[in-house]
Amino acid sequence: MRTCAAVVVAILAVSTAPSQHVVAQTVVPPGALRAGAARVDVTPAQLPRNYTGVLDRLYARAIVLDNGAARAALITVDAGSIPESTWQAVTRQVEKELGIRATNVLLTATHTHSAGGQSADYVAKIVESVRAAQKALEPARVGYGTGASFINVNRQIIDPKTGRWWEGANYDGPSDKTVAVLTFVRPNGEPIAVYFNYAVHGVITGQLDMISGDIPGSTARYVEDSFGDKVVAVWSLGAAGDQNPIYFQQTYDLREIRIKDYAKRGIDISNAMPPGGEGLNRADPVVARLMNQQKQINISMGQMLGEEVLRVMRNSERTAPAATIVGSQKTISCPGRERTNEGRAGFEGTYKDAAPVDLRLGLLRVGEVMIGAVNAEVFNPIATRLKRESPATATMMATLTNGSARSGYIPDDESYGKYTFEVLSSRVKPGCAESSIVHGLLDLIEQAKAR
Repeated sequence: MRTCAAVVVAILAVSTAPSQHVVAQTVVPPGALRAGAARVDVTPAQLPRNYTGVLDRLYARAIVLDNGAARAALITVDAGSIPESTWQAVTRQVEKELGIRATNVLLTATHTHSAGGQSADYVAKIVESVRAAQKALEPARVGYGTGASFINVNRQIIDPKTGRWWEGANYDGPSDKTVAVLTFVRPNGEPIAVYFNYAVHGVITGQLDMISGDIPGSTARYVEDSFGDKVVAVWSLGAAGDQNPIYFQQTYDLREIRIKDYAKRGIDISNAMPPGGEGLNRADPVVARLMNQQKQINISMGQMLGEEVLRVMRNSERTAPAATIVGSQKTISCPGRERTNEGRAGFEGTYKDAAPVDLRLGLLRVGEVMIGAVNAEVFNPIATRLKRESPATATMMATLTNGSARSGYIPDDESYGKYTFEVLSSRVKPGCAESSIVHGLLDLIEQAKAR
């Protein structure tokens, strides 16, 4: 287990009423950290056309940190991605209204494939989660630890039937099982919030056509329920571009049913993947059974990952009452490409040159913990390389964070030789992104360590 080192900072907190006159003063001991957390329901009121209902509700969850010298916000939303416009609107309001600099904000999508649409007040609800967390600021201590969960698996595999690249559980492929956990507790040890990082796609409920937070939502709810909903559990999406849930075979059973059904209509989808549950007959008892099993496995995986988060939290006993807070951002650019042929996987792609692709990198230092951020879907080996080369003893990577690049997937260099759908659809030419991301984040880490 690794623990955060303390950095002493003098802090005087002044609480003001909306009218701006001082109503109270609280003297906070030198070096003290404060933390607050909140969650706000962001479930869309109007379901998309093809959706049949709500399996479980969606939330924006936020943790706000303050050490007297700086303030930061860790925000995660049950969403497929964070559009650039949403990132800009949220950070603009948070900076203006709450005094939290955009460089000190990590706004992450859980990447559930079952989020549906966004309501008109979507940005306002995300900002409200931060506002509520800031109002809840109280003296806190921070701890860090890591564990392991085996619910993810590399998903790039050679199909034994066709001999071509496809999607499936590749037990021998690269797959980081690390669960990184930041715990925020009161001085008496009672938990306030937990921020945890793990790499797995939220795709279990994708073919149900129901609103769901998928595995990220299931895990967060399990952790929160374990504390009687007195704790906010904030998911941080690791480098999951090539990582699926390990038990995902029911989707492939459903896929085979879809292929046969489409074939009866003269449509070949053997090298395609229609969205959601399009084309499935829910009145078919076999389809109904398989879909019900999807719901069960989603809960089970949330429980399994949640239990590991809880275990790490229990063992994070050496907590620090103070923490340096430093945030920074930079933009890197890689040569772009546009695909000119079709087919989901298994065949070589053809391309033409396209405009360069910009990627936003971010870094938030909390004590000695370094959280690197990338606004795209990154392959697992890139994050493991970052952690291996980082000078910090505690480093994690949060992906799909702070907007959404137009890159598509970001494969590691070695994966560009595999004809998987992630590699074929990437809009970034090979040979640039892996090293640019790692070196860019290492530069930000070095700068943060110097503060």
